Amino acid sequence: MTSGQHVSETQFSDGPPAPEPRMRAIVQEAYGSADVLHLAQIPRAKIAGNEVLIRVHAAGLDRGTWHVTRGLPYAVRLAYGLRAPRNPVPGMDLAGTVVAVGAEVTRFTAGDHVFGVGKGSFAEYATSRENQLARKPRNISFEQAAVVPVSGCTALQALRAATQILSGQEVLILGASGGVGSYAVQLAKASGAEVTGVCSTAKMDAVRGFGADHVIDYTKQDFADGTGHYELILDVAGNPTLARLRSALTPTGTAVIIGGEEGGSWTGSIDRQFRGVALSLFIRQRLTMVLGTQGTEDLEHLAVLIESRVLTPVVDRIYPLEQVPEAMRYFDAGRTRGKIAITI
Repeated sequence: MTSGQHVSETQFSDGPPAPEPRMRAIVQEAYGSADVLHLAQIPRAKIAGNEVLIRVHAAGLDRGTWHVTRGLPYAVRLAYGLRAPRNPVPGMDLAGTVVAVGAEVTRFTAGDHVFGVGKGSFAEYATSRENQLARKPRNISFEQAAVVPVSGCTALQALRAATQILSGQEVLILGASGGVGSYAVQLAKASGAEVTGVCSTAKMDAVRGFGADHVIDYTKQDFADGTGHYELILDVAGNPTLARLRSALTPTGTAVIIGGEEGGSWTGSIDRQFRGVALSLFIRQRLTMVLGTQGTEDLEHLAVLIESRVLTPVVDRIYPLEQVPEAMRYFDAGRTRGKIAITI
């Protein structure tokens, strides 16, 4: 073999393939408690034509992520995978920097700071559709922005489902200390309502800090004891029966049921929501439901409220990525005031 032939063969050789980019991520191979979550090195997320690749600076821990991690109620598994999540990386809420965009993306370019929801946000990189993102408010941190999308959009949609809030209207918010509740209190106050929040003894000061005019300690007082009647009830807690909700409403009041944390293992309390909607056909009171979606229009609306200081994201604790299991245990214990952020 001559030296010329050697050069020629070297020139046309493909050589070894370039190593696939990898990233740090929290993964789960099965449903279960926080113990199923662990840190790993996995292939970096790849984008489709209508998606954006985001370098995640912070993520938020929300109730939906808890449900997917646990696989409860079992109906969740029909959407996410029967034996284990099809996407092993949990997390939805995110805030970060765009590093690449698909060919069909028109609203974002590399370098943009964004917030919204994506697939597997408990990782260094995550993908998102451009219609589930907005530009991050300039006056808050990535950690604050990351706790807005799921809970903020749900609270906004719950108040919108009430059709109209008049100045001075009495509004009761069950579960006022949590993620959705912290935004619901602020949004209702911004609409001119007189807000009563319901929470445990330890969280009463936090709910007052969100802006509630009155706070009921559910360990000492029953909101449905007949002493108060409300034009609007936002049920974030997911516990009371329809009869108890109705007893606390005015004769033509509205109750918006948001999610549900109790009930059977198969459907949780989703049946309570559907029963409420059906019952509304036969009574003067209105019982309706909100499951919560996240889209650019609502995210941009929330960003305007944040930049104008009408709305403030409430971050209870910040955990580094490797401590997501600890964050999940803290969340599971029910001690959270506002939201938990994960910094990456």
